[in-house]
Parts: sequence; structure tokens; C-alpha cells
Amino acid sequence: MQKAEIYDRYPISSVVIYNGSTILHFLTGGLILLFLTKIIGFSGIAVSALYIVLAFLEMYVIMPLKVCPSCVYFRTSGSLCISGLNVWSKMIAKPGNSTDFPQRAQGLFCQNNLYITSLVFPILLGVLILILKFNLLLLFFEIGLFLLLVLRFFLIIPSLACVHCRSKFVCPQAGQMGVREK
Repeated sequence: MQKAEIYDRYPISSVVIYNGSTILHFLTGGLILLFLTKIIGFSGIAVSALYIVLAFLEMYVIMPLKVCPSCVYFRTSGSLCISGLNVWSKMIAKPGNSTDFPQRAQGLFCQNNLYITSLVFPILLGVLILILKFNLLLLFFEIGLFLLLVLRFFLIIPSLACVHCRSKFVCPQAGQMGVREK
């Protein structure tokens, strides 16, 4: 079996698929949370908007400030990681210590947990909304968001992202996915 190629620069198509699925996930999650208006009135709009803002902030501001500076892609000239955030991070952050990179998965409020929470939260709350006030359109969005999550964790991340990542030998997420030897 041939080993996967390690990328210094991910193909633009991979970056678009990764970010497109992330953005679609966050926006669909926000749409699901809008169904809260049927239960708590206009406050549901605030919950939806807050979720969208926090999810995007976590992914596109906090991640580049906290995780990316310690990643090998931050220090590799001309590189482009799967999310492209290394390019943005170089504009807004100072280089970090590469030995700090595994800390992205340590502690209750670590970046990995915040990221997972931003992906799972609207699905879980959507189930609760369905139980309290069933809606066929909401069920459609819930199934779609769940399938998007499955696609992300079982196809995009292991076979498009992590398997080609230069950081896979130190990244805790890559270790959990079992892609280090692929």
C-alpha cells in the first residue's frame, strides 16, 4: 500500500471543500437554531445569531490566534494548510512554539473541544426542538446537518485533510483518526 503524499500546499479544491463544508455547517446550524423562535419567540433569533458569530469566531479568529502559530504550516514558507488558516494566522499572530501544538487537545476548553462543540451543538439542540415542536423542515435540516457532520469526520478529515497533513505525526487529532501510518 502506497503512503499518502504529505502536502506543503494543499490543492485549492481541498481548501474549498474543507471551508465550504465548515461554512455550510455553521450556517445550517444557525438556521436550525432559528426554529427556537417557535418555542421561545424572537429570542430564538438572538440564539441563532450568537451561535453563528461564536462558531465563526472560534474557527476563523481564535483558531488562527491560538493553534495555527504552533503549527508547522505557520513556519513553512509558501505553505497552505487544509483550512488556509495558516496564511491568515501569519497576518494576525506571532509565531508560537511547535511543542505547544498538541495542547490544542488538552483541557476541557481546548480548541479541539470548542471546535467539536460548534459542530455538534446545533444538532443536539435541534433534536430537542424537534421533540418539543416537531417540524418537517427542521427534520430535513437536522438530517442534512448530521450527514454533513458524518461526511466531515469520516471522509473529509481522514482522507482529504489529516492523511496529507505535515503535522499528522504530532497532532492529537491525526493520532485519534489513525492516519499517521497511512
